[in-house]
Amino acid sequence: MTDRPSVRPLPCAPSAGRRALTVVATAVAALSLATALPATASASPAEPEPTARGARYDVRGDLRRLVTEDGFPAALASTLGRDGRVRHEAAGVADLRTRAKAPADGRIRVGSNTKTFTATVVLQLVGEGKIALDSPVETYLPNLLRGDGIDGRAITVRQLLQHTSGLPNYTDHLREAVFGEKRHTYYQPRELVDIALAHKALFAPGTSWAYNNTNYVLAGLIIEKVTGRPLAEQITQRVIERIGLRNTYFPGVGEQTLRGAHPRGYHAPGPGVPLEDITEIDPSWGWSAGQMVSTPGDLNRFFSTLIGGGLLKPAQLAEMRRTVEIDTRGWRPGTRYGLGLTSTPLSCGGLVWGHGGNLPGYHSFPGATEDGRAATIALTANMPPSLEAMDRADALIDKALCAK
Repeated sequence: MTDRPSVRPLPCAPSAGRRALTVVATAVAALSLATALPATASASPAEPEPTARGARYDVRGDLRRLVTEDGFPAALASTLGRDGRVRHEAAGVADLRTRAKAPADGRIRVGSNTKTFTATVVLQLVGEGKIALDSPVETYLPNLLRGDGIDGRAITVRQLLQHTSGLPNYTDHLREAVFGEKRHTYYQPRELVDIALAHKALFAPGTSWAYNNTNYVLAGLIIEKVTGRPLAEQITQRVIERIGLRNTYFPGVGEQTLRGAHPRGYHAPGPGVPLEDITEIDPSWGWSAGQMVSTPGDLNRFFSTLIGGGLLKPAQLAEMRRTVEIDTRGWRPGTRYGLGLTSTPLSCGGLVWGHGGNLPGYHSFPGATEDGRAATIALTANMPPSLEAMDRADALIDKALCAK
């Protein structure tokens, strides 16, 4: 969704994980969604203030400040300690109209965090010998990728997952579907690819890096072609049910509301404009790049299990964690991108692995470490008063993971 790279992605662009602590720029950048989408910020977020490992930290105060000082309707957090202890916190309201209290560990649209689920399934299929990372897309989707500077025979599966394909980003041309009149329109995956193919390639495959939702829609199509089954089913069986993510799901065709307890999501069309409830949308334009729903707690369980080796064989996890340099404008300094996964240095040493997501109404910043710690922050509005507010939210992951 949310969700973000040379420019932070638009609604699907990654937020924290991706940057693992990457800050989502504006909602417009979010369009890159699942970019789920890299947003557009001219400068990189500032380095987080160093947090001494083991220092005490209570996330509740910072969540309250995000609500009272920065104007987010709600801010949620979930932490997973080295000892397995789980804590859920929430500040603000779930609904600006009723003023109902925000639910701790409520469900949200997680935008580009979907990319990591998709990449995980692709790599499971690699481990089963059904997909080869360095085979061309043409092997699995013959005659699909043809266009101006675009040839599926020259783009590999690895380049899709790593954002080095050079393909155009379809969400750059879907603004109305994200925030406008078409936000209740259903899109089929092939329609999204066709939108991208109507534009010129950004660069020759493998010569540069650009965050791109089109890459992950193609990855989803490859999963369906290889397995002969729906993408949602494969993610559900291979990841969600396998590790017991009880509050995570891939919305069904035409499903526009959120199931279960959830804070509503909001969007401001412009500076000084009142927040608009944008909870109900058709998220099909995000599909395998940014359509999923989860909670901060489930995101912690997913990323910590993934990094801990519970979803992939060692060889495929190693491939996922082989990162490349990226244009870090809009990302935390030092962030690198692997196969649907980002790594970012922590102020107390070591790396945090994650992605992040930005979809209309919601931002989510997850991250996990190799020793079992994990933390996720979620916000319920796009276009905050300032990018500094997003930086502060993003920095909470570093604080939580470096704390006692």
